[in-house]
Amino acid sequence: MKIHSHDQEIMRDLLLTLKNAPNSQDVPVAAAVYDSGQNLISRAVNQREFSSDPTAHAEILALKEAGQKNSNWNLKSFTLYVTLEPCLMCAGAILQSRISKVIFGAFSPESSQSYLDLLRGTNAELEIVGGVNADECGLVLSQFFTQQRNY
Repeated sequence: MKIHSHDQEIMRDLLLTLKNAPNSQDVPVAAAVYDSGQNLISRAVNQREFSSDPTAHAEILALKEAGQKNSNWNLKSFTLYVTLEPCLMCAGAILQSRISKVIFGAFSPESSQSYLDLLRGTNAELEIVGGVNADECGLVLSQFFTQQRNY
């Protein structure tokens, strides 16, 4: 899949969201849902530590808000942007939401194969674009984990 300039712009906006987010112990991941007209529907950052909720990943929070604003859990024709490749839990939520496209920044070092690729067999229409502004997204994560190790 080809990386488009508007995808890079949205990813830069998500990185700016992380930069402007309150200082937190949460892993710095941001996600946003856009409709087919490229209108922002929802945006979220990880809040597991903040909310003491193991499911409060940025993707889950953004999908939940998008469903509420859309008055429908079915997000077909919507796009999810996220600064880090989604985990297995988030991949399941993506599948359940029927989202049409996922665009992510940094590849997760924790998986040898994308969870989204594993689930694509269930939704062959799911379009996945990875590596958008990957270096910048990865740097935010590297800096966070370096700081965590230094405490």
